Amino acid sequence: MKLVWSPETASKAYIDTVKSCELSHESGVAELVSAMAAGWDARLIVETWSHGGATATSVGLSVASRHTGGRHVCLVPDERSRSEYVHALGEAGFSPQVITGEADDEELMDGLVDIDFLVVDSRRKDFARVLRLANLSSRGAVLVCKNAYSRNDSTFRWKNVLDGRSRRLVRSVYLPVGKGLDIAHVATSGAVSSSAKGGSRWIKHFDRQSGEEHVIRK
Repeated sequence: MKLVWSPETASKAYIDTVKSCELSHESGVAELVSAMAAGWDARLIVETWSHGGATATSVGLSVASRHTGGRHVCLVPDERSRSEYVHALGEAGFSPQVITGEADDEELMDGLVDIDFLVVDSRRKDFARVLRLANLSSRGAVLVCKNAYSRNDSTFRWKNVLDGRSRRLVRSVYLPVGKGLDIAHVATSGAVSSSAKGGSRWIKHFDRQSGEEHVIRK
């Protein structure tokens, strides 16, 4: 099996996220990430979050999980973050699963198997290790680094977190949306990507803040 793109599901999640994030300044990122997670039919969506972070992207991921019938899990480092996150998502009408613990803990990550869609915060010093430890789906996965402009590790390269054998980079793109998005489509052992067969998909995204339109090949 492989990740299969559904433009109809992506569009529905995009529109629903726009409605859910009407008052959020981060909604441009949230809409795009939600459309991607839903469009790729992600069944296990995982994100990392900590106290003080924006929650619009989290809302978008919850919207996506509703459209795919999947599971949305958030990893938070402490009870303070957990309380703040649960309250914010509850106010928006969502209740994703929240796990407390350091996201770079190998034992914690071992409990999350077949991740289809993973979002990490590039400002956290552990983000690269989280990407390395993630147990990705046999269908392949989409990995997203948000806040890429403020990346903690300036030497980060996708090849450093993928072994090139069991986890192979199919394509990556860096988008000037929000505070920067660095996105990778990864094929895992046994997964065949649509691009490898010569197929392609596109998302057209309008960034409200910059006024720019971005067309992303999938």
